[in-house]
Amino acid sequence: MMNKERLVLSSPHMSNEGFEQEYVQEAFDTNWIAPLGKNVDEFEHELVNYVRSQNGAALISGTAAIHMALKAADVKEDDIVICQSLTFSATANPIIYQGAIPVFVDSEEETWNMDPEFLRAALEKYPNAKAVIVVNLYGLAAQLDEIVAICNEYNVTLIEDAAESLGTTYKGQATGTFGKYGVYSFNGNKIITTSGGGMLVSNDKEKIEKVRFWSTQARDKARHYQHSEIGYNYRMSNIMAGVGRGQLKVLNNRIQKKRYIHDFYKQELKEFSNISFMPENEWSESNFWLSVVILKNKDTNELIDALDEANIESRPVWKPMHLQPVFANYDYIGGEVSEELFKKGICLPSDTKMENEDLYRVTSVIKRVLQSE
Repeated sequence: MMNKERLVLSSPHMSNEGFEQEYVQEAFDTNWIAPLGKNVDEFEHELVNYVRSQNGAALISGTAAIHMALKAADVKEDDIVICQSLTFSATANPIIYQGAIPVFVDSEEETWNMDPEFLRAALEKYPNAKAVIVVNLYGLAAQLDEIVAICNEYNVTLIEDAAESLGTTYKGQATGTFGKYGVYSFNGNKIITTSGGGMLVSNDKEKIEKVRFWSTQARDKARHYQHSEIGYNYRMSNIMAGVGRGQLKVLNNRIQKKRYIHDFYKQELKEFSNISFMPENEWSESNFWLSVVILKNKDTNELIDALDEANIESRPVWKPMHLQPVFANYDYIGGEVSEELFKKGICLPSDTKMENEDLYRVTSVIKRVLQSE
């Protein structure tokens, strides 16, 4: 089995039609390979149209987009930012970049995302919080109506981390468009990629224009180089944006394949009562960026090791931020849902290049482990 090609969680998948190469070649032909250019402008326009937002700034990463969202929300030193605990550290790190103070909130079982009741409890404890960061984990939509309503009630800016949920909808509306700011990632493992990269979207045109300014070193309009504010080198290159434009053309196909993979796993493993899948809600349609299972009465390490021995990558669910050593001294509000998901959850290979033969390879190992004493 070890002679077989390794199956990975999720990797870049270029279009068979070569859309990406066409846009990149155009950038070379016109010598617009440096940051900014037609591809950047068009990628912003096309992505914004896809999610039905109004404005977007293409940046070098989703992390940069979260950082700029916090800055646009006027988050400063010692301000409180309430953040979902069950997420990747890139969601929380920019809070520290701004010198602010994170307060972590537990998830709920229904969505695996921020529990609205614990969010309310956090805002009651910290009524002067400047921002809330909610995450759509693994492509699952949070309870966005409730979270938006609570943020409006407390007059706090909502930032929606949709890094993993491009293509997911909540009641027919694209995730990433519910908060004041929405964040997408185009890292190599995301549903579409620019090899890196991210985008910040908002209906506030003035704020997005300000983000573009900050992200190009905050250079004032002057003949000489003049800077009245601290700037950042965060803008996406014209080459990366060309890749993104090509990837957008096949995004719907990638979503369909992710859903197929998830359904395949569910069908093949439905006989086992000691395994369950990520939640599905009638008011949301997930992109199933990763297919995630919960093991009952089984050691997750046993399954991860068995898959690894078969040259198949798997991974535990994100370790919650409130359990991370670097965030150990910050407040946490909630119960044990995120911790239990971390202990029992496993991300399965969800690469859109996988064929049925590859999927059977994965499920055969899982069946063997689940059937063992």
